[in-house]
Amino acid sequence: MDFTGTVKKIGELETGKNDFQKRQLVLLTEEQYPQPIAIDFLQDKSDLPEFHKEGDKVKISVNHRGREWTSPTGEVKYFNSIVGWKIEKL
Repeated sequence: MDFTGTVKKIGELETGKNDFQKRQLVLLTEEQYPQPIAIDFLQDKSDLPEFHKEGDKVKISVNHRGREWTSPTGEVKYFNSIVGWKIEKL
């Protein structure tokens, strides 16, 4: 799936255990009611946002991911994420 819009914000590179890397980019979509969409760029793709700046018009290719988590009390919750893998400047 692709999103097209304007780069609203580019976050700092975050690092975690086992050399995990993540950078978040917020894209403001071009619709009647623009939506700010947070897109995560992980591992070897975490450097892609740094080649762009706030205000750039871009097309971002993404994958949707979902996961299930069970709390210590047995409550089951579901989480979704949007993970980017390509950015094209328009």
